[in-house]
Amino acid sequence: MEALFIFIAKASGLITLFYFAYYFLLRKETFFNSSRWFLLAGLLTSVILPFVIYTKVIWIDPAPVVYEPVSYVPIANHNYIPSHTSQIAEEEPFEINWNLVSLAVYTLGFAAFMIKFGIDFYSLNSVLKGKKIEQQEDFKFVDVNENIAPFSYFDYIVYNSSLYSEAELQSILEHEKVHSDQYHTVDVIISRIFCILFWFNPIIWLYKKAILQNLEFIADNEASKKISDKKAYQYTLLKITTHETCVAITNHFYQSLIKKRIVMLNKNQSKKWHYWKYYAIIPALGAFVLLFQIKTIAQEKKRAQENEITVSKNQDSEIFKISKSTTDQELKDLTAKLKTDHNIDIKISDVKRNSKNEITAIKIRMVKENGKMQIIEMNSSDAIKDCSVVLNTDDEGNKDISLITEGQTEHPLVTRNNVVIKDFNENDADPVVGNSAVAPVAPAAPVAPVFPAEPMPPLPAIDMSKMPRPPAAPTNPKDKVAMAKFEKEMAEFEKKMEAFEPDLSNYEKQIDAIMAERSAIFEKQMEQYEVAMEKFNSNMEKFNIDMKFKYGNDSKEYENGIKQYEKDMKQYEFDMKQHEKAMQQHAKDMKQREKDMKQREKDMKQREKDLKAWEKENRKA
Repeated sequence: MEALFIFIAKASGLITLFYFAYYFLLRKETFFNSSRWFLLAGLLTSVILPFVIYTKVIWIDPAPVVYEPVSYVPIANHNYIPSHTSQIAEEEPFEINWNLVSLAVYTLGFAAFMIKFGIDFYSLNSVLKGKKIEQQEDFKFVDVNENIAPFSYFDYIVYNSSLYSEAELQSILEHEKVHSDQYHTVDVIISRIFCILFWFNPIIWLYKKAILQNLEFIADNEASKKISDKKAYQYTLLKITTHETCVAITNHFYQSLIKKRIVMLNKNQSKKWHYWKYYAIIPALGAFVLLFQIKTIAQEKKRAQENEITVSKNQDSEIFKISKSTTDQELKDLTAKLKTDHNIDIKISDVKRNSKNEITAIKIRMVKENGKMQIIEMNSSDAIKDCSVVLNTDDEGNKDISLITEGQTEHPLVTRNNVVIKDFNENDADPVVGNSAVAPVAPAAPVAPVFPAEPMPPLPAIDMSKMPRPPAAPTNPKDKVAMAKFEKEMAEFEKKMEAFEPDLSNYEKQIDAIMAERSAIFEKQMEQYEVAMEKFNSNMEKFNIDMKFKYGNDSKEYENGIKQYEKDMKQYEFDMKQHEKAMQQHAKDMKQREKDMKQREKDMKQREKDLKAWEKENRKA
């Protein structure tokens, strides 16, 4: 799962890199076809390059194994207890697996957008189903009755001929033929698929918009070469903007940003030396490979002979060393050797290993001849340090055995984090904490913050009756004086229309400022809450260790402590659910606001449509 998240992060980073390169260097250039292939190459590179990994192996000499004599003096009647810095607990505390949560959220979003993709295909099929198709050359023309924007889908070109004059229809068809002839539908579908795969990344939606906009630039540029009156073509673009219905996953003749399309139609051809901008991405890709795609592996040279359990002897002691790479069979051989040669019972359990088959956790329990029991436990996310079983023999032939960890030179004590060594009589209570001492107290879990949910300001009121009326177009488009006057009146009309935009714009800014302030407060509270939860988890680990060594795993006190911990974790889960509920309510409120804004925009468009209908009736009159 970690590998999947790393791939998604790398691919998203590459998509962002290509988008910014296009946005800052290429979007104003007129190399439209080159930009098309640049944007497509960016998408393909983002999913291929993360799999290209160069492995660099560095061979190092193995660390020398040095066995020094161990002088061990057994001390009777000494007992050792764990320090609060120990992190050992046989039962892992409850914690949320954020990897699974993230995967579930990603899967839900992926499924939702896949369903939307299927619905769009169904809608497209509904438009084409049962319609009369006219085959001309390599194109299939479909004349429909619905009031939809003209579009192309592979070799299909769909339009409503009753809405346009013959000259306008010719401009539209030339435009859509370019889309169909150059297979622009493939670009649309690829960009849509990437939006589904990386739906959580806002850059991919901007990337898709850039692809669609560049395709329109290509079609406009090629169509204008075949049309003698370029100005009439531009008026056709303005006329098509009145259409409200568009079919998804197709190339629409109508697109937003009509002004940009007209500007690009009238822009001078970019100079050829500007092509260097396409190669500016290469150094950035090289830096990406050097930083993230080179894996260095250090390997030790093989020793002539290896034995993971090393036995070292001197005059009075015998040492059995256990390392991180000791196998399960070698551990069994160790227990059998101690039992056979020295009649010593030693039990090794709770062995855990990582992906490299290295030991990360182990528990060694040993009962001495004097009835004392010693336990050593090591648990870590990394491989364990070396530990040893030390067998000492005095002058009279008496044997004493002890467990020590790496770095110990004398007595078995707590030597480092994640290592617990305890030496006590098997049937005795802990002499330090004792049965009469106060039982450890479980820490209380912190309370999760709630996202602020105060009411939002109301939408601004707009008087639709005060909206200006659009000027009437001259009946003769070739009358230059009348057309100049009409263009001047249209400019004044647009200026008056812009006077209605500040109210909605100011309202949006007000909402953004309120949500930014609330989000900042909530994020700060969440940071404090996460710090408190980390402290709580650390205290719970200490509590579990204290309970285990004071009462034992099977005692009622330990069981009660675990129940209290489970109760606290249920409260934590409840707090998180309340937090999620508050966030869902917040999202619901924002959707309602967005719905109100869309309704207000719809009213504005309806008003404009009514005005145009009124203008059409006046012309007939």
